[in-house]
Amino acid sequence: MEDKQRLEALVNELNTYQGQAEVLQQQIDTLNATITELSVAMDTLATVKGQGNNETLVPIGAGSFLITELKNTDEVIIGLGAGVAVKKKIDDAKDTITEQRTELEELRDKMSGDLQKITEYIMKRSPEAEELMQKVEGQV
Repeated sequence: MEDKQRLEALVNELNTYQGQAEVLQQQIDTLNATITELSVAMDTLATVKGQGNNETLVPIGAGSFLITELKNTDEVIIGLGAGVAVKKKIDDAKDTITEQRTELEELRDKMSGDLQKITEYIMKRSPEAEELMQKVEGQV
């Protein structure tokens, strides 16, 4: 009976770690999407800076766009998080976006390291679970 209890405890532990790994992977995917959005914002700011009185398309959803004319390409409204946005000069906005992207990349790297550790632990303990499973099945 002891092997069966050890197996049950080990399987529960591995399932818990597997769940944590899946959550971490989802969070990493979300961070990657946000980092990509920040990169697109940087590219857009670099493209429009000083390009006043040009027509552009503004997405309004569902694959639809408004045709508009750029009036002020020296300033931009930038989101800082928690529903807060401020007007900044383009270069200042680019600095803010670069800082945000760097912070997110560092967080992503840390989370990737944590995910790697969890995955290695699962791989290390899985053979033990398989061995116990075979042992328990042989006792039945």
